[in-house]
Amino acid sequence: MKQNIIIDEDIESCMAKAMEGVDYDKLFVLTDTNTLQLCWPTIQNFEFTREAQTITIAPTDEAKTLETLAYVWTALQQGGATRHSLMINLGGGMVTDLGGFAASTFKRGMAYINIPTTLLSQVDASVGGKTGINFGGLKNEIGVFNCAGSVILNSTFLRTLDHENLLSGYAEMLKHGLLSNEEHWAELLHFDIAQPNYKTLQHLVAKSVSIKEEIVEQDPTEKGIRKALNLGHTAGHAIESLALQEGRTVLHGYAVAWGLVMELYLSAKKCGFPANRLHQMEAYIKERYGKFHYDCKHYEMLYNFMRHDKKNQGSNINFTLLGGIGDIRINQTATEQEIEEMLDYYRES
Repeated sequence: MKQNIIIDEDIESCMAKAMEGVDYDKLFVLTDTNTLQLCWPTIQNFEFTREAQTITIAPTDEAKTLETLAYVWTALQQGGATRHSLMINLGGGMVTDLGGFAASTFKRGMAYINIPTTLLSQVDASVGGKTGINFGGLKNEIGVFNCAGSVILNSTFLRTLDHENLLSGYAEMLKHGLLSNEEHWAELLHFDIAQPNYKTLQHLVAKSVSIKEEIVEQDPTEKGIRKALNLGHTAGHAIESLALQEGRTVLHGYAVAWGLVMELYLSAKKCGFPANRLHQMEAYIKERYGKFHYDCKHYEMLYNFMRHDKKNQGSNINFTLLGGIGDIRINQTATEQEIEEMLDYYRES
């Protein structure tokens, strides 16, 4: 299902387009405590949001739990929501993931619109229909595929982000660049994310989303080519899970950036990815994202986190690798020894 992606600099006009022809009895807006303060005031006095009921949850991935989900279901129930109600998810990836799942399951499914407010959620979480929560110490363990009716991409909210959150989203854009072609990848490497031109950034976001959309359209439920979007994520999710377990939570995009370095090393070893491109990416990531520190005693834990990844089949650990920029190799497996070598490479680099 192709999503209705609305990209415009005027947020009110974006919302008018998204809600045109949508028939609903009650409107709910899900925010976290940050977006309630920073983003909700921008839209709360529009004609179509004045009557909305707000539901507010805690921010960060640590709140993406069954308890938070139950809190949202309860708020919908107590607010008189029906199957014909509409929910707007106003926030980052945690809000769009959890809100999308809450809407998809309440009364067996009500309509929802995503207004992603972080760069990460604009180019990744809010597009493509993946919804869910973390469970049992594992990321996105429970969820469904169900696309938002519309996704609004607007640079207004990006101006509220700190540099770290901009970088977090930019890692997913770098991933899309690696999946597309040399020209777009070079464009991303040369863009000044430290002092961004927001108009140019919105143009790059649109390009990034179109790359993801094209892949999702071919394979909505991740049976084949959609696995390309997991580049950097098998290792990245393991880093995130380890960081979460050790109480040193990291931003998703940072984990993906570090995971990209690891998986490009595997790509070079197994698929002939050019060494000069690996070193170029490694230098770029290290300069902007720093480094995630672990030692040999963490290897078994990281390996076990990778074994629990949803992309795996049987006992194999499944990676998306590259033969070159735009040369995608899905369903690549690696032995425990190869994974240890990958972890060694990153740790020693």
